[in-house]
Amino acid sequence: MARGGENRKLGKDGRMLNYIWLGLILLSVLVGGARGVLGDVSAEMISAAKTAVISIALPLGGIITLWLGIIRLVERSGMIVLLGRALRPVMRLLFPDVPKDHPAIGAITLNMGANMLGAGNAATPLGLRAMQHLARLSPHPGTATNAMCTFLAINTSSVTLIPATAVGILATAEATDATSIIAPAILATLCSTVVAVTAVKLLAKLPIFAVPPEAFVAEEDRNFEDAGEETAIAEPVKLGGWRIGLLWLFAAAFVVFYLRMTMPDKFGAVVPEWQSGFERWVNPISALAMPFVVAFFPLHAALSGVKVFEEFAEGAKEGMQVALRIIPFLVGIYCALSMLRASGFIEWMAAKLGPVLGLVGFPPELLPMALIRPLTGSGSQAVLVDITTQYGGDHILSKMAATMFGSTETTLYVLAVYFGAVAVRKTRHALAAGLTADLAGAVAAVAVCKLVF
Repeated sequence: MARGGENRKLGKDGRMLNYIWLGLILLSVLVGGARGVLGDVSAEMISAAKTAVISIALPLGGIITLWLGIIRLVERSGMIVLLGRALRPVMRLLFPDVPKDHPAIGAITLNMGANMLGAGNAATPLGLRAMQHLARLSPHPGTATNAMCTFLAINTSSVTLIPATAVGILATAEATDATSIIAPAILATLCSTVVAVTAVKLLAKLPIFAVPPEAFVAEEDRNFEDAGEETAIAEPVKLGGWRIGLLWLFAAAFVVFYLRMTMPDKFGAVVPEWQSGFERWVNPISALAMPFVVAFFPLHAALSGVKVFEEFAEGAKEGMQVALRIIPFLVGIYCALSMLRASGFIEWMAAKLGPVLGLVGFPPELLPMALIRPLTGSGSQAVLVDITTQYGGDHILSKMAATMFGSTETTLYVLAVYFGAVAVRKTRHALAAGLTADLAGAVAAVAVCKLVF
């Protein structure tokens, strides 16, 4: 079939994101014109384009470069195979289309672990690597597979154990116990994750999201240029003797570091004033997780006979290429969202829907957070700061907003970055599942906070 006919067929699956992006642009211009702030909309558009490239894409490229190098060591040492085997039962339920020992499973596992620990800088490169592996399995390049949609739904449901940013903002607002939102955030994110997985599995069965037969390409005809270089995945080496002893000694050192941070008085150090309760035991995990990973995986690779720096450099060379690939998608989404915020549309909608939301028990004051959070991380963070400044860190609205921030994700940003990195333009049901998870997370955050506080 002609290429144009194929694109027309595939367009039915990708039109939701196209329409949303076009709608954001048109709303921004029309509302901005009606309110007489088109100058602000234009200025925000230019500023957002610069921010997307200079402040987001390029720094992200450096982080991606570092972590792709580390992931290469994980793959070459066989550790990613061990991780995949450890979580095989759960992963088989979530990703039945992915072969049981495929490196995608290990990469997905690493990404989920980084997200749960709140290590967002590490989670994104790990997620991009997982998407590259999933792209190589796709029988219809350019169109999202069920496995890709499931992976994105899990990411957008924001599985996290430590909402560090939200806790920090509450602490800045002089909350009596800023860490009190951790348990509600965990419950809310569990709700959003369950809803995300359920939604992505059900939506995949709808005819509107089906992949047309014309999209499938024979394996020998597939082009994997945008999916990254295939990495040789080694079987894990069985370590023994002094090698395994050295790994255990290294792990024991981090146990000591953890105890020193959680019980400084036992080591002759001064106990920080902020250190109390649950925060005392949880925050050090986030602080130690990234240094441990950055050091442990290269050490394990070296003990397994891998030439660590050579392999690190080989894996890292893809980093800036990935960053360059996501720039067009990032600029498009970020500009549209910034223009909408500058037009005043979100504030207007919040004012209009306030009375209706009050009838169903959803505080109207939180509508800006619910609307902005799936669109932009910096914008939703600004909303959270505004709410905590206005009501104080101990107010129920502040705790609800912080819980909502910690249990939901910037869905459009995540989709733009992950799909853009592997040249997927037909997102199928990923966006619908992600927005459904965001809605569930917002509702759950309010409900749980009402019960707890």
